Amino acid sequence: MNFALTEEQQMVQDMAKSFAEKEIAPYVEEDEENHYYRREILTKMGELGLLGWSIPEEYGGNGMGWMEGVIALYEIAKVHTSWRLGISGNCWGPAMTINEYGTPEQKEKYIPGLVSGEYVGSFAITEANSGSDVASMKCIAEDKGDHFVMNGSKMWISGGHTSDIGLVYAVTNPGAGAKGISCFIVDYNNTPGIERIPIHTKFGMWPAPTSELVFENAIIPKENLLGPLNGGFKICMWMLNNTRMGCATGAAALSAACLEGSIQYANERIQFGQPIGKFQMIQQQIAEMKLEDEAAKYLVYKAAWLKDNKLPSQQETSMAKLYACNAAVHAANLAMKIYGSYGYSTEYPCARWLRDAKQFETLEGTSNIHTMIVAGIELGYQPNR
Repeated sequence: MNFALTEEQQMVQDMAKSFAEKEIAPYVEEDEENHYYRREILTKMGELGLLGWSIPEEYGGNGMGWMEGVIALYEIAKVHTSWRLGISGNCWGPAMTINEYGTPEQKEKYIPGLVSGEYVGSFAITEANSGSDVASMKCIAEDKGDHFVMNGSKMWISGGHTSDIGLVYAVTNPGAGAKGISCFIVDYNNTPGIERIPIHTKFGMWPAPTSELVFENAIIPKENLLGPLNGGFKICMWMLNNTRMGCATGAAALSAACLEGSIQYANERIQFGQPIGKFQMIQQQIAEMKLEDEAAKYLVYKAAWLKDNKLPSQQETSMAKLYACNAAVHAANLAMKIYGSYGYSTEYPCARWLRDAKQFETLEGTSNIHTMIVAGIELGYQPNR
């Protein structure tokens, strides 16, 4: 096993790190305070090829795979976790799913814009009363012959009110459960009957827009059905196995940010005549953070390697997401302790780290759901896809 990055991967890492330091870092505190989303950052990500991982070059992909994408996203999310959503929302969500299930016309129409950053992408699954139980969704799309009419709502949609193109999952065969859901490509800018309501009452991830979507007799053209009618549940699960890599990578990167910040503070803060890093209890905390950070990173790497080699990866993706999210929350808690009273102030990033870490326990499958996936596959109750 070779744990060293290739020359190309090292170049990707350096480029992503430089981008994050120059284009994202200067605005972190300002954007946090104002809950402000900078669309121009996504556009610049597209220009640099940061939205084209595992996408065919004929549609604008960058010719590189999951491992390179994870390496790049890690550097971006380490600077500001909110911006991990750019890659999940555009590349590993809509673009990759359209590439897998779309018609040639759909691929030509949507993927290049998502990869270049011309379009902002999103996907809508969750509803007010439908979270982990995806098959219980109520948003409905009625077949009217040459079009569908969509009615219902979606809740907690990342990028819902800022996106141009989104995948929306809706019921097309009521009463059929998972076998009655379909996936649609929705052009938000040109589809009347859709109200997009920003959600500002969030604990964290403030610069990452979150929305409620309301559909009232929204007309969805027949050609915007993605994949087979009533085949949306399978598409949704396939997509989530990809987008969860964004969650896993973002959580691992946040763990690393907490570790790096804590090391710096422990070497700068002087108490009893020496840096607090000299004290054994602080060293214990740093060691815990380092162990968990390394384990989370390599679980993410393994899942990415499996995907690049087209091997089953559902269990490994859930393992990476579950462990990395636990590592991020633990690291954020320990960072608050190491920083002491300053950790509780807004002068340092500890409060942001803690707020942003907690969302990983819920996003794209709660920790309970991922525990069930890992155990169910290990016990032989379900296959590892």
